Amino acid sequence: MARMWFWLSLALASLSAQAAPIVKRNPYTFVLDNPYGDAIFQLGEIAYLANTKYPKAVIAADCQTVTSAIPITVIKTNASSITKDTLTSVIDSYLSADDVFNHDFLDGLYISSAVKTSLDATAVEYLTSLNTTFVFADSTVSVEGSFTTIALESPAEVPIGPYLAHVESGTVSFSTVYRLYPDTYRTFLFGAYDANDGEDNHNPLGTFLPKFWDPMIPVPSRVYSWGDERPLAGERVAIKDLYDVKGLQTSGGSQAWAYITPVSNGTAPSVQKILDLGGIVVGKQKLAQFASGANPWEWQDEHYPFNPRGDGWLTCSASSSGGGCSVAAYDWLDYAIGSDTGSSMRRPAAVSGTYGQRPSQGLMSLERVLPLGGATDTAGVFSRDPYKWIKFSKAWYSPDLYQDSSITGLSPLEVPDTDAFPKTILYPVDYLPLNNSAAEPILQEFIASMSRIFNMTVKELNFTATVQNFSDPIASNFTTLSAATGVINTWSAWEVIGKPLITAWGALFDGRFPPIDPARRPGWKAFNETRTNQVAYDAALVTKNRGVEWYEKELQYSTPESCSESIMLYDIGTGGLPSFRERELNESPDASYLAVLPKTAKITGANICPIFGCADFTVPIGQVPYQSNITFHEEMVPVTINLVVKRGCDFMLYNMIERLADEGVLKTVKTGRTAF
Repeated sequence: MARMWFWLSLALASLSAQAAPIVKRNPYTFVLDNPYGDAIFQLGEIAYLANTKYPKAVIAADCQTVTSAIPITVIKTNASSITKDTLTSVIDSYLSADDVFNHDFLDGLYISSAVKTSLDATAVEYLTSLNTTFVFADSTVSVEGSFTTIALESPAEVPIGPYLAHVESGTVSFSTVYRLYPDTYRTFLFGAYDANDGEDNHNPLGTFLPKFWDPMIPVPSRVYSWGDERPLAGERVAIKDLYDVKGLQTSGGSQAWAYITPVSNGTAPSVQKILDLGGIVVGKQKLAQFASGANPWEWQDEHYPFNPRGDGWLTCSASSSGGGCSVAAYDWLDYAIGSDTGSSMRRPAAVSGTYGQRPSQGLMSLERVLPLGGATDTAGVFSRDPYKWIKFSKAWYSPDLYQDSSITGLSPLEVPDTDAFPKTILYPVDYLPLNNSAAEPILQEFIASMSRIFNMTVKELNFTATVQNFSDPIASNFTTLSAATGVINTWSAWEVIGKPLITAWGALFDGRFPPIDPARRPGWKAFNETRTNQVAYDAALVTKNRGVEWYEKELQYSTPESCSESIMLYDIGTGGLPSFRERELNESPDASYLAVLPKTAKITGANICPIFGCADFTVPIGQVPYQSNITFHEEMVPVTINLVVKRGCDFMLYNMIERLADEGVLKTVKTGRTAF
């Protein structure tokens, strides 16, 4: 008898060893309700938001109330028999492609099918090993096993993926879930998510958890967008806080402006276009106040964002700083929308080692966007991946959103999607070579690759002298052109923001001037409407157009073979030298301030396209080392170059960049300390 029990024990042990281990899931832990009635909860160490006020679906069901919410996973299949292989294939695909879904969402499983089907024994055993408690099923699905089975009276029209379910007597609700990521580099003002209220509102998420000091940014499951064929379906997009999004506050980076203005009651057409293309708005981002060019040490209302590159103490540049540094920082963020008037897309892209652009003047509507210069403002997008950047841009910059000539003061915009590439690479000797001699070989290799791939000729020129040699006395005069641009950049912001803010604040607070950052305070305090006014603005548009017409006749022009006969290179960044958020660190000979005027030039390279209307794209081409006075360790700083083409040749330039990516010349950059 003892021998028999011995062999029986061995047999049972063997069976136990072969059985699938039970998955240990983290339980649902409620944290708090946010002010909009939605639930913040945790599964283990990961925090989530569930849109419980306006669930994705509420379905009648044969059920009694369950006291706790249930993290569930929605699966749709038309398999005639649901096996373990059916389920593992689906769940593994979710796990591999999504950062929101995990095994903790398998407390419940909703199986939807358009055909009659059932769970076979292997599927039941598999779900048991996953520790699944609840199985929700359409009437077409038969379920056996020791689960709590809840039959839905009709299919729930929800995308596949993770949800939070609430089971009440007679109904089941499915709430969209968002993973909450801490904004550790402080690039956001606040997170945001779709309210799903039927009125196209977004809700702000002004939440941080005691464990973190950072804003929490909600991102939805990528699985939700599977099967959505729109070009930006499921892509996560952050928005510079100049753009209106219905339901969210637009602050322009100013607490005073936020104080006197209501929450937005509409969405900027440029942002609505992103939503229509399937993009997901995840939050509003920091900017230099009212899109000024303020240095990091001049920020007062907001804490300046951090750049993940190098030692973590590098500048993020100015106006669209939150956007550039966030894309360099977070794998969970796909794109960031910014604006560029004087350099505010291109410099943040340069210092963060990402892709960013100032498009041709007039390429995107700026309705419901706080202005700096009504006829010099442009809208751009940051990305880490050249292919994704091109896909986004070509979908976003559509003719229905081009600005009217009455706004730009320029000729109507035409943007052919063409491979009529330039024949000439212009190398302006007044702006190049790069400041860091270690970075110049990277540029020369890039130029050599361009020359080879496109059969182009390199031509050196002095840009400053070339423009000054225009025979037109206005178009050749940098002082006149810069003054006209200055009027455009001054009047719009004063008329729409400065004057209304000062007037409203004075009325509220006994004539006091509003608390604003020093980049704007002196100019608005002493603003002189007898000198800068609508008449001066209209005259400035005429001057600007005169400069653009001459530029496109004499310098960058179209031919039957080329949309833009030439492509001009220059560096809007620091030429491979580090530039820091801490002012004194930039005094080192091995560092550089931003926006340094070259000794032989009349304007910075950043000002070329704001004056002449051209398209100017920043692309990362490498990185070089520097010795950090913060970490006292060798770190890497990005090297970028700017590509300039004639106004209207943006899509041609995207096609060039795609070809350069195909050839391995341009690459996807990483997040974190190093771009490559």
